[in-house]
Amino acid sequence: MIVELKNPDEKRRVVRAILEALPDWFGIAESREQYIAESAGQPCFAAMEAGEPVGFLCLKPTGDATLELAVMGVLKEHHRHGVGRALFAVARNWARDAGYAFMQVKTVKMGVYEDYDRTNLFYRSLGFREFEVFPLLWDEANPCQIYVMAL
Repeated sequence: MIVELKNPDEKRRVVRAILEALPDWFGIAESREQYIAESAGQPCFAAMEAGEPVGFLCLKPTGDATLELAVMGVLKEHHRHGVGRALFAVARNWARDAGYAFMQVKTVKMGVYEDYDRTNLFYRSLGFREFEVFPLLWDEANPCQIYVMAL
């Protein structure tokens, strides 16, 4: 079941629990803490199983017509079970209903890390298309791939 989280403290609690369980993707404490702090003010959705969160997705408005899939995490044991897809479907519908026309997402460029290659393939499977790579947005070791889609 996918629910929209409204309470800022609940958003931070859910985001922290999931991100801390995913050190392969969110092992840099400073970045992880920034995602957690920013989630409190963002539209945020959680996938619940037996009353416990197993995944989440937060959106970040970046312009009048555009928002970003700011951060998403699904517990590793729930990967490839449709949780991420279900979260995205609810978030996409929410974004359309809110009047947004485009969504973007940033990740590490394909071919740099195997874990992020799977992330790239997931975003492509949702319908995101390559927009641009910024080789130094984050740092040399993590070239930033931006994907976009029309909603």
